[in-house]
Amino acid sequence: METPTDLWLAASIVVISLLLSAFFAGAETAFTAASRARMHSLEQAGDPRAAIVNRILAIRERFIGAMLIGYNIVAIGASAFTASVLTALVGKSGVIYATVGMSVLVIVFAEVLPKTLAISKPDKAALLMARPVAFAVAVMGPLAIAIEGVVRLMLRPFGVTIGEHQSILSATEEIRGQVALLHREGGVAKAERDMLGGLLDLSDLTVSEVMVHRTKMRIIDADLPSEEIVREVLASPYTRMPLWRGTPENIVGVLHAKDLLRALDAAGGDASGLKVEALALETWFVPDTTSLRDQLKAFLTKKTHFALVVDEYGEVMGLVTLEDILEEIVGDIADEHDVTVSGVRPQADGSVNADGGVPIRDLNRAMDWNLPDEEATTIAGLVIHEARAIPDQGTAFNFHGFRFQVLRKAKNRITTLRITPLASPAGGIRTPE
Repeated sequence: METPTDLWLAASIVVISLLLSAFFAGAETAFTAASRARMHSLEQAGDPRAAIVNRILAIRERFIGAMLIGYNIVAIGASAFTASVLTALVGKSGVIYATVGMSVLVIVFAEVLPKTLAISKPDKAALLMARPVAFAVAVMGPLAIAIEGVVRLMLRPFGVTIGEHQSILSATEEIRGQVALLHREGGVAKAERDMLGGLLDLSDLTVSEVMVHRTKMRIIDADLPSEEIVREVLASPYTRMPLWRGTPENIVGVLHAKDLLRALDAAGGDASGLKVEALALETWFVPDTTSLRDQLKAFLTKKTHFALVVDEYGEVMGLVTLEDILEEIVGDIADEHDVTVSGVRPQADGSVNADGGVPIRDLNRAMDWNLPDEEATTIAGLVIHEARAIPDQGTAFNFHGFRFQVLRKAKNRITTLRITPLASPAGGIRTPE
């Protein structure tokens, strides 16, 4: 018959076994969910515990094997010990009591509770358990290595290779997803999310998607009298103005306002004798397929902020500036000389009146929407792409969870649209009411 001392010893062993099981289960969850980026940052800052965590995560399969071995040894041992004690106390029915009792204790105290605590704050839990886990991995390392070898052999016929931590997403997509998650959880503000997203998009966007279209370019006829050219430059909100001769597509140079003003000052304020074309800078043409990342590097290398965009036939499509690229990162950059254009006008009913030429990316950023911009650059382009036609004034469409109504149209251009978020996304085309 069991003595009280034996019962206390048995209870102590069970409690210790449950605590060890909880440790192994919690450690596996904490280390698996811990942020690799945060641990790397802490290691760079000199935290020795983070360095241990990173070393353990570098041998992830061995770590998981060690945790599972430790967990199963103590959990099975505790169950077997409890069953033997209860059998000695109450007979054969003790096995049933041991099975039921240990199942509840293991599930609650050695599984759910430690894993819930670990997953709630995985980084802190991983740092706290770093040294004990390192010791456990070292002790059970040889057995874990042997089991790892067996697993590799078993998976080899199926073409599965462990140890290759290759994400199905690219590094950029991984970062973008993490930023979106942090924004949803309140860790990153919308402005910061937009800036980081814009920075990541530089490689995917081309200059043709952010350029000022040639129909909106402010250009000056080089054959105008110099006095009139001076007035044009002074009336412009821009410091760089393309000069053309013969036809607007024939750009012969770029006139910088500072160069013109210096020459005007040297001439004593007399503009009549200025040779404006001689003051113009050489025109820099870039292909429309150039990525914003490459164009930004080119701007920095050439130490200039202005380039004309041409298509594959050499025709001028528009112009791009350093500011256009920076605005993709930080949003609209306005100064006291900028012309205010009301391209997006929110309405009291929750809808938005937008000019057809408003870029989809700008509207998404302003309204925190997620309209697709893969097939079109502007709002009007998106409507035409979805409708497969140039719709008439008054026509309305439902797609991507929004209602698009054409308010105004000039010839073949959609000039104004009303965009209304729908309570439930609907697809297809709706005719005007």
